[in-house]
Amino acid sequence: MPSEERLLSAQLSQTSPPIAVTVEEPYPKPGYAWYVVGVLMVAYIFSFIDRQILSLLVQPIRRDLGISDTGMSLLMGFSFAVFYSFFGILLGRLADSWSRRTLIVIGFSLWSLMTAGCGLARNFVQMLLLRMGVGVGEASLSPAAYSLIADYFPPGRRATAISVYSMGIYIGSGLAFLLGGAVLGFTSSQEL
Repeated sequence: MPSEERLLSAQLSQTSPPIAVTVEEPYPKPGYAWYVVGVLMVAYIFSFIDRQILSLLVQPIRRDLGISDTGMSLLMGFSFAVFYSFFGILLGRLADSWSRRTLIVIGFSLWSLMTAGCGLARNFVQMLLLRMGVGVGEASLSPAAYSLIADYFPPGRRATAISVYSMGIYIGSGLAFLLGGAVLGFTSSQEL
């Protein structure tokens, strides 16, 4: 009897059409997903404050470290952009196979330490190396953030989540000008 049942089930499976089964990917609760986007946006704000504030402090940095205009352009553009771009690809690849949260934490820690180190730099070479480190650290954020957002939101809601995350660019740039202005005001009053 068991062999007849197996034969009958084998015949049924060969003659019946395949059944399409749709499985929804489980996403976290919306409140938690938006919390994650908020944390990522705050990290993005800090990264843009760091990027923009240097452009406001050109004169004090040039004066204190004796850096030429060419040297300042290397610090503000080339040293950061090349390392940010190159390591963005490598760290994006790493985000595909490693813990994205850990990658963000390590990157945030690295760029924070390097930014603090910029305040202690005594010459152009030190500042250049530290700005390169800032670029490497900041390169970890966006690839991992976009990947996390894709995991936390269904396709119909991802664009909104990415837009909220991207607000960090503009908020960070605006805060950089406010903070940079305050720092310039403070350093100007100290010179008198």
